[in-house]
Amino acid sequence: MARSPLPDSGTSGSRPIVAGTDAPNGALLRDWTRFEFPADVPGPKAVRPRTPLTRWLLEHTVHPAGAESEESRVEQHSWWKVMCLTGVDYFSTLSYLPSIAIVAAGAVSPIATLLIVALTLLGMLPMYRRVAVESPHGQGSVAMLERLLPFWRGKIFVLALLGFVATSWIVTITLSSADATVHIIENPLAPEAFEGQAVAITIVLLLVLGGVFLLGFTEAVNIAIPLVAIFLGLNAVVIGAGLIAIFDHPVMITDWWAALTRGGGGIGDVLGPAILAFPLLVLGLSGFETGVSMMPLVAASGKNAQERLASRIRNTKKLLTTAALIMSVFLITSSLVTTLLIPPEEFEADGAANGRALSYLTHAFFGDALGTAYDISSILILWFAGASAMAGLINIVPRYLPAYGMAPEWSRAVRPVVLVYTTISIIITIAFQADVDAQAGAYATGILAMMASASVAVLISAIRRRRTPAIAGFTVLTVVLGYALVENIIEKPDGLAISILFIIGIVAVSIISRVSRTTEIRADRIEFDETARRFIAASLAYDGRLSIIANRPGVGDAAEYEQKERAQRQLNPVPGRADVLFLEISVVDPSEFHAVLHVRGVEVEGHRVLRAESPAAPNAIAAILIAMRDATGVRPHAYFEWSEGNPMLHMVRYILLGRGDTAPVVREIIREVEKVPEERPTIHVGG
Repeated sequence: MARSPLPDSGTSGSRPIVAGTDAPNGALLRDWTRFEFPADVPGPKAVRPRTPLTRWLLEHTVHPAGAESEESRVEQHSWWKVMCLTGVDYFSTLSYLPSIAIVAAGAVSPIATLLIVALTLLGMLPMYRRVAVESPHGQGSVAMLERLLPFWRGKIFVLALLGFVATSWIVTITLSSADATVHIIENPLAPEAFEGQAVAITIVLLLVLGGVFLLGFTEAVNIAIPLVAIFLGLNAVVIGAGLIAIFDHPVMITDWWAALTRGGGGIGDVLGPAILAFPLLVLGLSGFETGVSMMPLVAASGKNAQERLASRIRNTKKLLTTAALIMSVFLITSSLVTTLLIPPEEFEADGAANGRALSYLTHAFFGDALGTAYDISSILILWFAGASAMAGLINIVPRYLPAYGMAPEWSRAVRPVVLVYTTISIIITIAFQADVDAQAGAYATGILAMMASASVAVLISAIRRRRTPAIAGFTVLTVVLGYALVENIIEKPDGLAISILFIIGIVAVSIISRVSRTTEIRADRIEFDETARRFIAASLAYDGRLSIIANRPGVGDAAEYEQKERAQRQLNPVPGRADVLFLEISVVDPSEFHAVLHVRGVEVEGHRVLRAESPAAPNAIAAILIAMRDATGVRPHAYFEWSEGNPMLHMVRYILLGRGDTAPVVREIIREVEKVPEERPTIHVGG
């Protein structure tokens, strides 16, 4: 370390080392020549909740998806079991989709459904198989698009996408609960008092759902397996009976086709209405995003992390393919039997088949006993579909917003988030009066926006990988989904309105949270390399102090450090010939929030420099100073210069760019983290 030739002030590197007031716990004699600075220092611990209520609310947290070490905390299951968990969302649409299809498409419902099946097998399945490859830790297509846009553009784009994600999954909860209510009220054995109480019953179902998550929802997979098996079994029986009835009377098919082509119309006159109607039928595609979001639950085998990841991707592809094939068969057959066997007037607003077409057929074919069993099965799987969507919402927030600093840290906790989502679901239920058909547009808007963004992501991936067939296929898929999204918005603008409200709410909360959290320490862990540790130990051995000069990275030559040290010794009370270390923070991607700080030591012609990269310079400096204090027991003295310019402009620059008037922000961060003034690193500012 080069030392400026200053007048002797009575200090000497050979005198006995006395930590004195620099030690947080009083005077302390220590031989620093034998001190070994640790390589890894944890960040400040979170403040524990003080009241029993807050401790209970914050008891269970969700970890961001990512490394295998994090996923190992989650219990994993065979791919077919996880398929059942995603299937409670995907397969449960059979309870209401045939009815919505007929309301939207009328007699051409089977043709429109056939288009959906073609889109499923030829477009959605290949697309989400690719998403599983590129986002194997459950982040979904949102993460793929985030990686394409740097800095704040990526974060803002993710916030907009999360608005559509929230729309689709919130409305999944409300629509599924509303349709469960339809099955309750329309059952012949239901009390007459239930008539006209759809909103109240749906709210009760939502409160029960929220209550279950507040208590702890740990057996979701084991519950989903029998629910899906019984529900699909009952649907197979009902649809099978319907197909037998049609085959026994083939004239129904000829009459149906004749009605479609009456007036001399050709195949174009049939496909036209089907194409116009099919955007509302994308509700049957809702399970794909849920499937990839639950990848961390899929069990994998292998000798190392790479092999296990490859195994998880293969098993997820099996999950997606099997679910798509099962659902495609059920969609085609259910649409055919409900269109041909149920009178159109039964699908009107007060009709017995509205929102429950297959239940209507079950009662008609097998009587009220098996019909009631079907209704109970539908109610349970629809309620559990809401649970699946709630689980998705609970997991989506910790993966993005808190990591960006755009949500309070408590949003990682399950219970507060459940209360927020349950409240929003109740508000939407009241707004739509628990009407299944009325919510279909909002649901379709959210689903289509998610799928359109995913198609753009995989298209860009195909272009980067130069896969010509994939580029052509995903281009067509993007156009189809884009058309469906625009058409759905035109026909059902309330879906876009709800999504915009969610986006505005998320952005507002994000801005408020980001500003309020600017003075957090924002470092989970601080790692010092061997050279940095040696510098710190040597500085302590020299005079028992830690004198740190903050330097904004510049040219990085010896002249820069000599000038900086000379200026600081003139501006600030750096004692005598005290040994000094320089600390430099390079700001990288200020839109990020949390980071592991890697501090490395660099020697520049005798000047010892500690360097690190961070999203924000003041937070990193504060974290490193506190880490040095905790590891050594010595309070560091940090030396700064005042910055020129308007303080408000500096604050805006700090929030957006990670730099500003560093000294006061560092001092404020330290003040908030360390409540005892005598134990805080000391900040000196001159100029």
